Amino acid sequence: MEGCKSALFGIVGRENVTTDKAELFCYSFDASIHSSAPDVVVRPGSAEEVPRIVRYANKKKIPVVPRGAGTALCGHSLPWNGGITLDMTRMSHIVETHVEDLYVVVGPGIVYSTLNAALKPFGFFFPPEPGSADVCTIGGMVAVNASGTKAIKYGATRDYVLGLEVVLPNGRIVQTGSRTIKNSSGYQLHRLFVGSEGTLGVITEIKLKVAPLPSYVSTALAAYEDLEAAGRTISNLIKGRMLPAALEIMDKTCIQAVNKSMRLDLPEVNGLVIIEFDGHRDTVKDDMRRAEEICRKENPTLFTSSDDPVERERLWAGRKAVLPSMSRLKGGQVSTSLADDMIVPISKIPQLIHFISRVARKQRLVIGTYGHCGDGNLHAKVLFNVRKRDAWKRAWKACQDIYKACIGLGGSLSGEHGIGFTRAPFMGMEHKTELDLMRVIKRAIDPNNIMNPGKLSLDFTPKTFVTRLRYPVES
Repeated sequence: MEGCKSALFGIVGRENVTTDKAELFCYSFDASIHSSAPDVVVRPGSAEEVPRIVRYANKKKIPVVPRGAGTALCGHSLPWNGGITLDMTRMSHIVETHVEDLYVVVGPGIVYSTLNAALKPFGFFFPPEPGSADVCTIGGMVAVNASGTKAIKYGATRDYVLGLEVVLPNGRIVQTGSRTIKNSSGYQLHRLFVGSEGTLGVITEIKLKVAPLPSYVSTALAAYEDLEAAGRTISNLIKGRMLPAALEIMDKTCIQAVNKSMRLDLPEVNGLVIIEFDGHRDTVKDDMRRAEEICRKENPTLFTSSDDPVERERLWAGRKAVLPSMSRLKGGQVSTSLADDMIVPISKIPQLIHFISRVARKQRLVIGTYGHCGDGNLHAKVLFNVRKRDAWKRAWKACQDIYKACIGLGGSLSGEHGIGFTRAPFMGMEHKTELDLMRVIKRAIDPNNIMNPGKLSLDFTPKTFVTRLRYPVES
């Protein structure tokens, strides 16, 4: 690595290159179940430095893995074959703000909540709001087409990307898209890079559409003893021509986890539904009245709503805390990100929820189900003793069954987290006729396969995700 380090020193400066073992260890993790370390970490500070880094790497056939905040749940930013981790967090500036034209231009390293804090005085925001909003970077959101609670009304990241500046694997800089909110001029290449997970190039600048902040918000919580009744309520709300800003579900396992870790005293029923409307005050109040009528048809044990910001935050607190709380539910068991991002047509939510509970019983696992049910996106956190090899085998079988059912219901492997490595073994299950075309595109743009190799099943298809685990598994 000495020759490589010297070359990189000359591009970004000695202080922005490291091969220190402790630092490399920190970069060997993201929020997934995997671990794999780079050979060197480089922190570019400008769009001018990135092409030089990538051009050098391509010449030497060194893998390059772009990385934002490391919040990805499927191993996206882990360097499967070593090489260079490109830490983009120094490029965290707002380049231009044009709310009069409904867009901003930002660097890939800016944090989601930081961008929205800057937009708030103008009365605008970037809506997708993932669960990691306080730490995740916009570049990472673009890489996986991230979204969150507001996707049912506002859409996902792809719906807001107007254009991108991308450094291709040969070091060439391309400007894609435009600064306009409509564009019917040729191939929409910026959309190709959204969701490409760093396999086609390095995003160095992003033009984002923004939306006006709503003037009024109201949130409701409905509790059901029957989980499938909660699922039917969601379908009934959509059939009733309701368009909430958010529509979420939590099962009993998730409720128990957040109650134990946060002492929230939520009703420990089999299903909680959270509903939120935003917009004009009178319209929101009318929508909430209609939503309550629909909810009560499935006989909830509790229905409560509020427009008070403090009370609304209390109603949301449990849902936001599910992911960190799950690992505290049972001693010796850890919450893992496995089959946790499948998406199905909204009307199929009750069937999928029922199927997941059956799989959990069959494989003797605890699975907490929650998510953005208003757009059909469910998260199923699998809880088990990660030191036991037999538990991993059962978890693998559970995920195979769940994804097969999801595809059978007309769904997809991922609604917002992407594929990375964890879900790569299942790509052929969903993309039977598309995967070969994706590989053709990958080879055309990145013939040396330096850009984030090992992801999306583009260069190889792993037989299982139970590999390179971050946990010490007993033999």
